[in-house]
Amino acid sequence: MAPLGDVFSKLPEAINELVAEFSSAPVAGDLNTGLTQYSFWLLVAAVVFCLIMAVFVKRLTLVPHGLFVNGVEYVIDYVTNDVAKGVVGEQWRRHFPFLLTLFMFIFINNVIGLIPGMKPGTGAIGCTAALALCSFVYFVYRGCQKHGFFGYWKSLAPAGVMFPMNVFVWVIEVFSLILRPITLAIRLFCNMFAGHIVMGSFALMAALFTEPLLEQLTAMNAVTALPSVAWLAILLIIYVVEMIVAFVQAYVFTILTAVYIQIAEADEH
Repeated sequence: MAPLGDVFSKLPEAINELVAEFSSAPVAGDLNTGLTQYSFWLLVAAVVFCLIMAVFVKRLTLVPHGLFVNGVEYVIDYVTNDVAKGVVGEQWRRHFPFLLTLFMFIFINNVIGLIPGMKPGTGAIGCTAALALCSFVYFVYRGCQKHGFFGYWKSLAPAGVMFPMNVFVWVIEVFSLILRPITLAIRLFCNMFAGHIVMGSFALMAALFTEPLLEQLTAMNAVTALPSVAWLAILLIIYVVEMIVAFVQAYVFTILTAVYIQIAEADEH
């Protein structure tokens, strides 16, 4: 059982190296002012998004043809009907470009992170915080545009509530408003970061159990490597799940933004 003992003895160090691999590291410059690996892949996702939309617009015809065009068309229809029209309501057209861009950009980031050797831009809290800040600025701006700057902030306290209770409610509403981008950023970051750590852990387990067999072909090492089959099977299942999560998290982020837009523009706001 020596090979099995060797595998478990290497596990703590390997896990630490795995977690360190997913920590932000500078690609150019330093960690404070330079370009980190997550920022780099965020920029890559932005380029990929622009290329996808450029090719889509170029190939778009009255009757869509091809898997690529139909696929993008399906995503656009989905965001139009389930997010923009379904949540925002009558004024959905003015917000549709922002919501579609948000959904596509986050989804592309998440998918890029599933490609071996790449990282999701959404796997760093700084990147998700920037996305959440864009969402926050957008729906607050739309609220101020609809009700006026002072009218929007004043309306956070519901009408009909007497002083001093209305001040207390206003403070709670402002605090709740500030929490929205924080929860958006943390939710997206935690789901993407945790998912990749889990996938990396199972890949690491498979590699550690197979390593003795690769170093020396013996019956004992072959038995030790058998659990790798189970680790790889679980890894494949988790990979499929993460593909679904990539879509779901983009959807959740976008639909919550749509809800906040609808609340900001509501007449009774």
